Amino acid sequence: MGTPRTPAPGRKFKRRTFLIVSICIALMVAIALAIGLGVGLTRGGHNSASSVSSGSNGSPTSSIIVNNVVPPTASQPIPEAFISFAIDFGHFPDFAGNLSTPNTFSNNLLNNIGNLTGTKPYIRVGGTSADEALYNVSLQTTAVNRTTRNKRSTGPLPDGISSIEIGNAFFESYGTWPDTKYTHAFSLGLAGICAAGWSSLLATVPIACKALGNGKLLWWEYGNEPDLYSNSNPGGPQQLRFGPWGDSQYVSQWQNGTRQIKEVLAQACPDMATADAYGYIAPSFWLPDNNELTIAGTFSSGLNADNDIKLISFHNYIASTSDPGISLQGTLLNHTNTIQSIAQQLDQYTFLANTGIPFVISETNSLSDIGTPGISDTFGAALWTMDYNLWSASQNISRVHMQQGTDFYYNAWQPIQANMAIATKPPYYGSIAAAAMLGDSTASEVKIANIPLTSSTEAAYATYVDGKLARIAVINMQGYNATESGLQTPPPRGQLSYVFSIPQVASTSVGVRRLIANGSDSVSGISFDGYSYAYELQQGVPVLLGNVTTGETISVSSGTVTVQVMDSSAVILDLT
Repeated sequence: MGTPRTPAPGRKFKRRTFLIVSICIALMVAIALAIGLGVGLTRGGHNSASSVSSGSNGSPTSSIIVNNVVPPTASQPIPEAFISFAIDFGHFPDFAGNLSTPNTFSNNLLNNIGNLTGTKPYIRVGGTSADEALYNVSLQTTAVNRTTRNKRSTGPLPDGISSIEIGNAFFESYGTWPDTKYTHAFSLGLAGICAAGWSSLLATVPIACKALGNGKLLWWEYGNEPDLYSNSNPGGPQQLRFGPWGDSQYVSQWQNGTRQIKEVLAQACPDMATADAYGYIAPSFWLPDNNELTIAGTFSSGLNADNDIKLISFHNYIASTSDPGISLQGTLLNHTNTIQSIAQQLDQYTFLANTGIPFVISETNSLSDIGTPGISDTFGAALWTMDYNLWSASQNISRVHMQQGTDFYYNAWQPIQANMAIATKPPYYGSIAAAAMLGDSTASEVKIANIPLTSSTEAAYATYVDGKLARIAVINMQGYNATESGLQTPPPRGQLSYVFSIPQVASTSVGVRRLIANGSDSVSGISFDGYSYAYELQQGVPVLLGNVTTGETISVSSGTVTVQVMDSSAVILDLT
């Protein structure tokens, strides 16, 4: 992701075509929000909890009854490493470092999430730059040579195609983060159109499998967003197919490439070519469906004829930086927008559900084209990240990989000093809060249910651990600008009051953990439960702040809990 004409190396630049959500889907969402379908939750009184307007005194007007046991339509058990990341292929060494200088800052941030969920995030190393990568054996100490990215071919590639180069040092980066699993992407983009690309593919298989041995490999990936290869999809980063490009052509090239990869693996790393160890995430489409490559067509044409697809993967962005009318409040701080965006993905998974293959969003974030300053890099994006992850979990998506790249605005963190300074970015705090809400899925059976509310600027969820209600989260996405232009003193900050009625609750008090900043437009000064994960404090290791409340509790009165949630903030209530 990158600027439309002169992207930095490894960035994609695409125009995201908004898919119109059908009237039927919109009606279903509206009905579900109105009557609480699918989560076994009801409301008391005539008004909803959200009827207290932003800026009010937060006086409660009604209660929300939350089941103390798992409602029948809660999610399936949350899989391990639900909170995960995708890192642009060409920027992966920036994030991971190498064996002599590992990036401990990145590792600290991954450990923080792993400490909450029981598993460090899984890392998908891929993206557009993976499809543009050529192996150069002469690069002995350089991991990635990006200077070729903006050069049009005068050598082995078709005219008009550009690439990056990777050397042996690239694969060292897989050895820097202990206890981490990876998906490694091979290039279908270049392998399918030129000898240099095919030779590069076959040459890197033995190197990659040796680097990813000893349990580091999750699965392979072959091709990134092949539905954008053709010239008929001009939003793609560059044209990678020049003749007919439909389901049958794609499947033929997929089968040819993956079968060759397996043959090389059988020679170089035979333990990784067994039925249990060998497999792919696929098809990694950008659009849920288009006129050339379709989910139905690719699978009916034999995409999984070898039974080697282990995870069905799609990509999803809420919007693109080039879309008209994007805003922090209307685009990100909008729960309805998130529901509608994920609905497009779920439609495709419904078609493939009979395969029994789990579904993941293997690349996603707020705004494609690396994000937009003032939107993607704000505390509002942290609240969106928390809501997006929790909504996806509640809809039985098995994993969400938030996309990262050096100098990308929507990053959870900036790993090295480049155009941007090394820093923990606001979206990371949203991932931490979502991880805390889900909890350790390796120690217990964890399920999550959405609690329907009526406003597009609020969302709520319930987490069940081993069948019992354990946590409630509320996200108040009403925007509050701490740096509102022209005002020396910010306007009063509103809050909403939520009353939860929890039948048979045994606790007399509940813990409160708050995700908070000065406002939705803040880019610093963020904390979760009083902790900062800032690079400048302890390189991402959590540090308890002295000026932020932590250890907060509120009383349970006759099975009822009342909590105030400031505009542009979120809370987690811990019942156990």
